[in-house]
Amino acid sequence: MALEMRVLQWDEWDVWFGQLELAFGGVPELAQGRELYRSLTEPDRSLGVWDGGQCVGSASAFTFRLSVPGGALVPAAGVTMVGVSPTHRRRGVLRSMMRRLLDDVRAAGEPLAVLTASDPAIYGRFGYGTAAYAMAVEIDTARVRLSVPPGTDEVAVRLADPEKALPDCERVYAELVARRPGMPARRPGWDRFVVSDPPEGRDGASPLQCVLAEGPDGEIAGYARYRVKPEWDYSGSEGKVEVVDLDALDPAATAALWRYLFGIDLTWTVRAGRRPVDDPVLHLVSDVRRSKPSVRDSLHVRLVDVAAALTARTYAAPLDVVLEVEDAFCPWNEGRWRLVADGAGSAVCTRTAEPADLELSVRELGSAYLGGTALTSLAAAGLVRELRPGAVVRASRAFAGDVAPWLPHGF
Repeated sequence: MALEMRVLQWDEWDVWFGQLELAFGGVPELAQGRELYRSLTEPDRSLGVWDGGQCVGSASAFTFRLSVPGGALVPAAGVTMVGVSPTHRRRGVLRSMMRRLLDDVRAAGEPLAVLTASDPAIYGRFGYGTAAYAMAVEIDTARVRLSVPPGTDEVAVRLADPEKALPDCERVYAELVARRPGMPARRPGWDRFVVSDPPEGRDGASPLQCVLAEGPDGEIAGYARYRVKPEWDYSGSEGKVEVVDLDALDPAATAALWRYLFGIDLTWTVRAGRRPVDDPVLHLVSDVRRSKPSVRDSLHVRLVDVAAALTARTYAAPLDVVLEVEDAFCPWNEGRWRLVADGAGSAVCTRTAEPADLELSVRELGSAYLGGTALTSLAAAGLVRELRPGAVVRASRAFAGDVAPWLPHGF
């Protein structure tokens, strides 16, 4: 029987999501997490591949607006819930879903598609490049001290119910979005995603806790959400603080929140994952080595409309460059594009017949798009080819961002 791909019908959701669970090892999602994903699923952007009455493939997309250099919010499809049944691997199921998703993204007029990858080697062949990385730290608070900036003592820190504090936390988050590329503006319902706290998923830690940082003017300037994991051995407490997220609007609030987390009784380790790679905590700690920073890939970006995507962001320096773009999977992007930017916020990207200055694939263009991966670094790896002397350095300077791109949570 031939495989059939079709848009998800709502009454098929349980079977469709069950196939996804099977593709990720067969462990059922926690009930609360399952219901959350059900509430966020956009059926008209979700695909299922069926073999008779059996669902053998799933893929979906969330409707996002993603922050890019300069602070603009660009429409982007958040590709998610992708899985293929182990009985139907290597039969073109994934490729057919990726083809349909990107065609639909293009038809919707969204310049970008983004995803997080369970296996990053999979998606490069479909044109996704690693555009943002995440840092994890595990700080030995018995031996690492914090140096805090002036004004930290003027910040009041108070405990709050995570649910009741959501409006204050979301106001802080919304203000930060334009400051850092890679952050999605949260649509209705996504605030529930960041405070989801099923007891089965705590691994022995406490329920989610929240602390707010209040500035001298009485306004909420930051927040941290965390869990405490009590641990004991013969010598006494070995508790850990597990930071879920920490966002703040200024240095004093940032330092006040980290100082609070360092000082929680009966704990000697603060662990935080999914932090920006330029997180200021690296400059607040007395010993980076005992903070054990580690880095992994996070957000993968795919330019679906090269001209629209490159025009939407700003550039750090004036630039006039012709890019020869390779894109076999989305051939409408292939060819030469002239990108002209004034370095002050205006940019135009149009097709051209002029000689190319740089040659690269859409994957490398996606890696560099948010300003966190240098074109010079990609060129050193042989992934960007310079056809006009000096073009790589000039383009790399213009593409660079002031802060590292960052995806604060998964999807």
